[in-house]
Amino acid sequence: MKTKLVAIAVLATAAITLIGKEPSAAPVIAHEWGTFTSVALDTGAPARWAPWTGPADLPRFVHTMQPQWKFALSGLVRMETPVIYFYSLQPATLSVKVDFPKGLVTEWYPQATRVQAATPKVSKQPLPVEPEGGGIAWDKVEVLPGSDFTFRTENKASHYFAARQTDAAPLRAERETEKLLFYRGVGNFAPPLWARYPGDGKLELRNTGKEAISVAIAFENQNGSIGYRMVRNLNGELSIDPPAMNGDLKMLQSALAHELVAAGLYEKEAAAMIETWRDSWFEPGTRVFYIMPRSEVDAVLPLTINPAPSSVARVFVGRVEVLSPWTAQQISEANRQQDVDTLKRYGRFLEPFAAQMRLTGSAGIEHARRDLAQ
Repeated sequence: MKTKLVAIAVLATAAITLIGKEPSAAPVIAHEWGTFTSVALDTGAPARWAPWTGPADLPRFVHTMQPQWKFALSGLVRMETPVIYFYSLQPATLSVKVDFPKGLVTEWYPQATRVQAATPKVSKQPLPVEPEGGGIAWDKVEVLPGSDFTFRTENKASHYFAARQTDAAPLRAERETEKLLFYRGVGNFAPPLWARYPGDGKLELRNTGKEAISVAIAFENQNGSIGYRMVRNLNGELSIDPPAMNGDLKMLQSALAHELVAAGLYEKEAAAMIETWRDSWFEPGTRVFYIMPRSEVDAVLPLTINPAPSSVARVFVGRVEVLSPWTAQQISEANRQQDVDTLKRYGRFLEPFAAQMRLTGSAGIEHARRDLAQ
């Protein structure tokens, strides 16, 4: 709350000096959050997988690239739900551009002026298609504080709507109104954190980037029993004990919200991010969450806003799915018994895990894969 009050004070002071000037000159604060999801190989390196597969979780009004191309995409990272908020005490008009040189944008809202390489430039559809050369631009984003827009909704569950629960100003772009700029994509870059179980009972974490990772959280959910272990200032390689399965989910969510605020988000933004991914981040399985260094975010996803905001926060959470001994045992047993329902719980991660376990082609795995593809 304190940081939000300071921001309002800064905006108010700047607004006083701009009375009578054009709306585009109004002071603006921009905040963005998003998630980079990857799957670790047994070496810890990111696996190549089909990140777009999985149940549809977006409303029908969201714009999307041609479906036949999305299912063909193969990458290292699923860029999930980046959203950009704007705060201003006066109307402002901005241009916003996000470059994604090692990826493609697959979904977005409101309508963009341009979506670069929304269809891969090939004469025939090969499988798989590796994403590259992407980006998205909104040439005219009207920031309209105090506007009483009615935003579009649908009568079905979606990860989309929770992101609106902030104090950000309403927006208008290409005649569509929203509380935020939303986009998603598939990336072909290696995230900085590698994770693996080398066989000695430990979980090995490795920061391959140039900057320390401020916080990483090893998390496991064994059919409802959870555990987590936090590591701070991760540089180089570190082996840790797996988390003890006596954790409290509410305490974890509170700790994660604290880290997101420390990284630059407002409290309501952190709460909106956690609520958006609550059912996915904490589902059964093993994963490592970490705050991606800002320099890494800017390198893989350059953001340009004109006129430049008075401040910009970009907070991205990396999520690395790891094949733990417990997860491998669950998949192996379910495959042996052809327990398709259990296998399907692993969703889009089943195929890269099955490949790692050399189970691809077995009856249970193939049956579950076909069901998931429908």
